[in-house]
Amino acid sequence: MSATEALQAARVAGIKFAVDGDDLVLEASAPPEPAILDLVSRHKPGIVALLWPGRDDWSPEDWEVFFDERAGIAEFDGGLQCLEAEARAFACCIVEWLNRNCVRSPPGRCLGCGGGDRAHDPLLPHGAGSIGRVWLHSRCWADWHAARRADAVAALEAMGLNRPPGFPNDFAKNGSA
Repeated sequence: MSATEALQAARVAGIKFAVDGDDLVLEASAPPEPAILDLVSRHKPGIVALLWPGRDDWSPEDWEVFFDERAGIAEFDGGLQCLEAEARAFACCIVEWLNRNCVRSPPGRCLGCGGGDRAHDPLLPHGAGSIGRVWLHSRCWADWHAARRADAVAALEAMGLNRPPGFPNDFAKNGSA
């Protein structure tokens, strides 16, 4: 299980999260199951990394403003229905989170599988050099990208930005937000 899955399981169990320095602060209306607390404990560093503000220090309120602006533009200027506008705004938040939380990997190793260059599947750079560059095999990209998008959704939801009804949850199958 990944930190993203642990975070999602805890949220389903009614736990709200905040980060205070290196500490993870949990809040729940009832005592959580010990198995959930154990899961959160085992994945604490990953959960903190997901919830930690990006280098730009955007707060949950900043993300809410960003979401509301995008939803308003899509609904009032773009003519979309409210739920469609919110889905579009959430997709914009995912892209913004990914841009603000770049990952890097050294050349010569695939960040997806850890392997090196292969004759029929060379390592390819993904991303911009000054922002972040990841080296991946073409076959590893879809799973890696789906996992990154799932991390973005988990981080946004942990900050209080809830996925709109009907928003896709399986990025690996449809490949889109």
